[in-house]
Amino acid sequence: MYVDDLPVWGMVGEMLPDLDAAKSEKFGSDLSHLEEAVAKHAREGGALTPYVYTKRTLVVSYNDDRVVKVDLTSDPSSLKEVKKGMALTFELDIQWAKTNTPFHSRFDRYLDHAFFKHQIHWFSIFNSFMMVLFLMGLVALILLRTLRKDYARYALNHGPGGRDLEMAEQHNDHHGSDDEDEDVDENGKPLLDEGRPSGPAGRMGVEDSGWKQVHGDVFRAPKFLPLLAAILGTGWQLVTLVMGVVLFAVAGPLHGEVHEERGEVLHAILVFYSLSSIVAGYASGSYFKLYFATTPAGRSKGGAAAGGTTQWQLTMGLTVLLLPTILVSILSVLNFIALCYQTIYYIPFLVLLKLFFLWVFVSVPLCILGTLLGRHAKLGGKKSDPFPCRVNAIPRPIPDDIQWYGVPANLIPFAGLLSFGSIFIELYYILTSLWNYKFYHVYGFLLGVYAILCLVVCMTTVIVVYFSLNSENYLWQWTAFYSGSSTALYVFLYSIYYFVFKTSMNGLVQTSFYFGYMLLISLGVGTLCGTLGHWSANKFVRTIFQNVKVD
Repeated sequence: MYVDDLPVWGMVGEMLPDLDAAKSEKFGSDLSHLEEAVAKHAREGGALTPYVYTKRTLVVSYNDDRVVKVDLTSDPSSLKEVKKGMALTFELDIQWAKTNTPFHSRFDRYLDHAFFKHQIHWFSIFNSFMMVLFLMGLVALILLRTLRKDYARYALNHGPGGRDLEMAEQHNDHHGSDDEDEDVDENGKPLLDEGRPSGPAGRMGVEDSGWKQVHGDVFRAPKFLPLLAAILGTGWQLVTLVMGVVLFAVAGPLHGEVHEERGEVLHAILVFYSLSSIVAGYASGSYFKLYFATTPAGRSKGGAAAGGTTQWQLTMGLTVLLLPTILVSILSVLNFIALCYQTIYYIPFLVLLKLFFLWVFVSVPLCILGTLLGRHAKLGGKKSDPFPCRVNAIPRPIPDDIQWYGVPANLIPFAGLLSFGSIFIELYYILTSLWNYKFYHVYGFLLGVYAILCLVVCMTTVIVVYFSLNSENYLWQWTAFYSGSSTALYVFLYSIYYFVFKTSMNGLVQTSFYFGYMLLISLGVGTLCGTLGHWSANKFVRTIFQNVKVD
């Protein structure tokens, strides 16, 4: 309940043992020690009975003509047992009290500074920052040392001396060589003799490392291209939405603190979601255009004209409908449950109608416009081919006998665990503000954790994609997305832990609302992190392959 935008909390009732027996004991007729009665009853065993408060006192404190504080207390002596068909009379006593508390500080009593600005909160930020430094060092090690060695070995084979070496090998094939056994191993592959000079006359060939061998397939279109394009477009919309809302909340001192205006955060979410639809359309349209040319339909002129139009329409439709369909499906179930139980948590029909008009007349046109802009965007710049390497017509087979660290399914859970480890402390504060009546107001912390999460997801995804490519697995697009989105699994598992050990919720209404909204939050986090992971992997793959010269 809200009075002049101030939240008011009060107990509706209690689950207690027999009150008549409790009154006859040392607890007293005023039942001022209800917890002692409940504890004694729990030790003895037995069922609890529902009771409801029938008398409450509302104390409204004011300063001049402004309401500053509102308190609601329940009278324990007014507890009545709830029985079917029983008529209850409720009483509310309203009292007005004058106070000297200034109006601008009336929300200070709701902001739990000791809770949100605890040392643990600061330590979690520092711990996450150290994790970012470690991952950045690991990625730098891969880029500066491992890849540099790979480039050196590649230049050994394909450098200026490599052609002299090939001519010398052809000459030896025709005329024979006395040291043939010393230059090859038992499989006939050339050996590198460290004692030999590094010049053209003495240098022997070295087999390319794994990731270079897939240069003709690494930019091949992923499976289910329209679906991936729509998911990535939705992900970029969520990235823009979260960043916009967090920055809007951080700038609260300029336009008014968001926790002081009821529903201001929800209004900001609706505005940023509607306006960022053009980002979703552009991201999905440009991504589909980028990879459609590498598909069989895109290679053929007739297929590009016929199948391309259908694929474009499918991509546009998925981008427009994907996120709203998921939202409507889950919220419809929750609304139905709320209506069946006659609670106040259902969304009224007129509100749903307004949201539908906002989506139809603002979000959908912007999404379609963004898709058209992405379809006609020049992605390759001055080059006709947007990729550093040419895509082969026939896909290369992916080897099966690889090490365990080359299998994406073995690496993806570790990537999600690292990303979750950087945010789980902040996630606790966010869940506490959502489900335990706390006002979240430390948006500076939230902005820092959001930046750290983006960096950790990008770093871990680069590592996963590198090991996959090194195992000659060029199907990196979905791997990169799964690597980032695996964070959502740990978020949902943590929400189960929080529900069991940190809340006292029970019943179908509370349970369904909790897990329904946590499922939406987890899906949003997964889509956002998966998009960031795919973006970082795309930058990484383009960087390493544009430095490889392929004949």
